[in-house]
Amino acid sequence: MTKYANVRGLARGLLVLQALNSMENGRATSQQISDATGLHRTTVRRLLETLVEENFVRRSASDDSFRLTLNVRSLSEGFTDDERIATVAPPIMGQLLQRVVWPSDLTTPDGDAMIIRETTHRFSPLSFHRSMVGRRLPMLLTAAGRAYFSMCPDTERDDILEVLRSGAGGQQQQMLACDEAYVRNLIRQTRADGFGSNHGDWSDQRKIGAVAVAVRSHDRVLASLNVVYLAQAITPAEATRRFVPELQRAAQDMADALDVEETEAPAQRGRHV
Repeated sequence: MTKYANVRGLARGLLVLQALNSMENGRATSQQISDATGLHRTTVRRLLETLVEENFVRRSASDDSFRLTLNVRSLSEGFTDDERIATVAPPIMGQLLQRVVWPSDLTTPDGDAMIIRETTHRFSPLSFHRSMVGRRLPMLLTAAGRAYFSMCPDTERDDILEVLRSGAGGQQQQMLACDEAYVRNLIRQTRADGFGSNHGDWSDQRKIGAVAVAVRSHDRVLASLNVVYLAQAITPAEATRRFVPELQRAAQDMADALDVEETEAPAQRGRHV
């Protein structure tokens, strides 16, 4: 429970913005917005005048209608697909942890590496790390990186390779990125398997093994989700058998959650304050 009271004026202002955004022709009178939101027309007019002063809405002199300005775009520029997937992931990752016990990470691309956005390391009794959010995992040396790299669009993969070949990801990754046979085999094998893997391949984490799957939404690859384990405790074959189906289930749950979020978003505009 929050200890702060709801700011009713802010909530109503957002409702007006949502109503304007939902209008088919991109414009509406204060009465039309009142009808759409359930707010009194005088309240709507006052909110619109405030939004006009702040340059998020402009008024037409010809018919006294209102429409959004380009400034509204600035409200969404900071919200990326990375944020969307990180928003729906935690409860699904919690369920995954209950099924596999070993920790997992949700990662998204960041140039030459995958960056950890969410993790269950702090909750897993088998975790050997705690502070994981924000850590970078090498693209070509980790299961998370290999899963994303192999499943992402060709144009994006070419951009990643260009960065790695410049040496930005370190000498080991630079050598691998310049090895065309290695890259082709990595992509082929990962796609054939349906998941990425590593078993002590990363020199900084020789004792660590992992398997990972790509998280997709509408044929777009948004992230990768892994399960991390001690290489001496579990063989690659056992990791594949135990963890990959659970990862695939969790990745599908995330995709479904994103679909629900997209479906429900327009409905939020119709809620009355």
